[in-house]
Amino acid sequence: MLRDELSGYKKPTFIPGDVVHHVRYHYRGVVVACDFMCMANENWYQSNKTQPDKNQPWYHVLVHKSGSITYPAQSSLELDESGEKVVHPLLSQFFTGIKDGRYQRNEVPWPEIN
Repeated sequence: MLRDELSGYKKPTFIPGDVVHHVRYHYRGVVVACDFMCMANENWYQSNKTQPDKNQPWYHVLVHKSGSITYPAQSSLELDESGEKVVHPLLSQFFTGIKDGRYQRNEVPWPEIN
């Protein structure tokens, strides 16, 4: 994995608008936002079936053909190269369309959860 020399964080592999595939749970979705490290609280983290390294990028993903939003670690994702569109009820809230296979993120901020 690449490391950002200045911050010490692993560089995000994916950016908002990328369509990704979860390698363990096999769902597809579109990245809406990225955190440089896991920002979920400890109870949420411990309740996961797996506990990927917190010190890597974590992504907010709109899951295809559902109303679900997931928060997977970078190590759990790969680029989805199927070329198929993502269907999700919040898609139009955060994206304006598709260009060159990537959803175009608008300026609507992803909600911060404290």
